[in-house]
Amino acid sequence: MIDPAEWKRLLTPHLEPEAHIRRLRDAVRCRSVTGNEAEFASFLETELEAIEIRADRADFLPGRPNLWARRDGVGSGPKLLVIGHTDTVHAHGWREHWLGTEREDPFGAAEADGAIWGRGAADLKAGICAAIGALELLDRFGARLNGDLLFAFVGDEESGEPGMGVSAGMRDLVRRMAAGEIARPDFALYTEPTRLSVFTAQMGFFIADVRIIGKSAYFGLPEQGIDALRAGHTALSALWQHSDEMAGETEHPLIGRSFALVTEFRSGESIAVPGECNFSLIRKLRPGECLDRAAANLERAVRSRIEGIEGVRVEIGYPAGRDHPLGGTPAEIDPDIPAVGNLRCALEAVLPGAGSIGGAPYWSESAFLVNEMNCPTVYCGPGDIAHCHTVMERVEVSEYLAAIVAFAIFFASYCGVAKN
Repeated sequence: MIDPAEWKRLLTPHLEPEAHIRRLRDAVRCRSVTGNEAEFASFLETELEAIEIRADRADFLPGRPNLWARRDGVGSGPKLLVIGHTDTVHAHGWREHWLGTEREDPFGAAEADGAIWGRGAADLKAGICAAIGALELLDRFGARLNGDLLFAFVGDEESGEPGMGVSAGMRDLVRRMAAGEIARPDFALYTEPTRLSVFTAQMGFFIADVRIIGKSAYFGLPEQGIDALRAGHTALSALWQHSDEMAGETEHPLIGRSFALVTEFRSGESIAVPGECNFSLIRKLRPGECLDRAAANLERAVRSRIEGIEGVRVEIGYPAGRDHPLGGTPAEIDPDIPAVGNLRCALEAVLPGAGSIGGAPYWSESAFLVNEMNCPTVYCGPGDIAHCHTVMERVEVSEYLAAIVAFAIFFASYCGVAKN
């Protein structure tokens, strides 16, 4: 068992901040909005080659590669996977917001106010670069890991681009793991931004698009129509009641309560009875909830209130399938397992106050590993999720550099270190 505080003392003199900051800034300059992951994948391939790791790559969709690599251990030890997604959300509105400042280019990687700014800086290029930097730091120090260190960088995680963001990259990765083409890890660190907390649980979700169909009619003869907007109001009331009922259910200690949130509503015609009404909602699930049952209960809540209205039809679609055809399943692991303890101790040694246990207020791809591959997985990385997907996306330089040292200590403690 290594002493994290002593390892911090030993490793820190070998840290080269300028080189690590340059790597992150170069990463942000790779424009990798979902669908265009190839440039950033090639950048990462070059960065791995620089620390003498040969990466494999294969397209999960034409022109859209995944990348994976392995540093073999020199002894017997567990396999640790570091994983992150290569795509970012779009940068609409960024340039307009920062016009005339050093932050104007969303892919310019400006360094200002002690932070690196730009789309993808926190979500999650800082985490990926910190992991590569951590292994580089161990190499500079001369430490050799006993266990294998695996890297996987996947595309298609972010939603927002039409027809994309359905975890096609992650699906391809776990398929290759199941087939034995890629090594199966014993533990995984997914570098989503957590402010260097350790998230051992995540919410599940599904999105439902509801279409209520009535019959349009001239406003002066409303009796000839069937008002879909009025039926939609009834459906919304049913949904909000359903969501309020969830609030009375058990609260998860890390994820909180479940709910249904209506996010968009469209209806109305020009001087006529509205013949159609459409709205979208997102349903949050706590760990332990069944996604199929949750969707069925929501449908029942809607249909039971409006299908008795003569002439009204309801159609419900689920456009955001991830590890489940309807959406993304919740996931959690035991926060008391030794690997989590090792990571927490490493973080706390480097940055007092870091390493607290938390739950992800978002859905990402740990469910593929936890639920399908039976691989304990946590989220941990520099950056604040509250700034991501916004014009304020950035990562504090001090936090990024702390992550490099903490990840290096964790790699050593989890995989073990060969004696000289």
